[in-house]
Amino acid sequence: MRKDKKVAVIGCGNMGEALIAGMTHRAVFPRTHITIFDASPERRNLIHTRHGVAVAKSTMEAVRVSDIIILAVKPQIIRKVLEESARAVNKSTLLISVAAGITLGFLESLLPPGTRVIRVMPNTPALIGEGAAALAGGTHATKSDMKLATEIFNSIGISVTVDESLMDAVTGLSGSGPAYVFIIIEALADAGVKLGIARDVALRLASQTLLGAARLCLAGEKTPGQLKDMVTSPGGSTMAGIKALEDGKIRGTLMNAVEAAAMRAREMGLQAKDQSSRGAASKGARRMKEH
Repeated sequence: MRKDKKVAVIGCGNMGEALIAGMTHRAVFPRTHITIFDASPERRNLIHTRHGVAVAKSTMEAVRVSDIIILAVKPQIIRKVLEESARAVNKSTLLISVAAGITLGFLESLLPPGTRVIRVMPNTPALIGEGAAALAGGTHATKSDMKLATEIFNSIGISVTVDESLMDAVTGLSGSGPAYVFIIIEALADAGVKLGIARDVALRLASQTLLGAARLCLAGEKTPGQLKDMVTSPGGSTMAGIKALEDGKIRGTLMNAVEAAAMRAREMGLQAKDQSSRGAASKGARRMKEH
């Protein structure tokens, strides 16, 4: 447990709450060292009741009392949140952003020079502590900062460090990946139903099959290809099933899905930054008009 640092979570939607739950359940920080803020008073109260963390009255207050700031807000409002908190950021502050598509350069441009920033792409299984997160450090982020961020995101699954240039690819693979897996589980269950298995039983079998297969891969003792060969007997039923998958071009289809999602993630990131910049320009124009 790190008692030398205090952390603020700005934005308490699904991902923000998942991080709060992970950090408290895994005792990364004492509950008393975690402060949260969300624009919704109802959400703030709910998170306080569920997790016993401190609640700030504003973004500025949460940032002012914390060493680590986790931004779990929508990309479209990232500029507004940073502008509200920038005055409270100092050289000892570490800022971690999970805002999809928002680059390190964009974040650093809105913060005081020298601010240490880390960008993270988590995914939805973090909601049950089984997430996968990719971390990329900014210009001034240190090895110690990356180690600390890794501890935080390991509390909701596993984490890896990548170059920021790979973040869109990560989005297409692990960020969007759960949706591909849900389709596969649903299809396997449908096949079971077609063959006479009750739907609830088929769904449990399909879900556990993917979970077990994934755990074998994570064990790291054999490659996916080697594990596949362990299940596949010459001329057997598994080989017949694999032949049908290959005839349906499953590999190419999944690869195309990841690539398409990655390209769309890049487009959405550019749009989010553009919307944020237009919002700031509009705000500036209104101020000039008022004066």
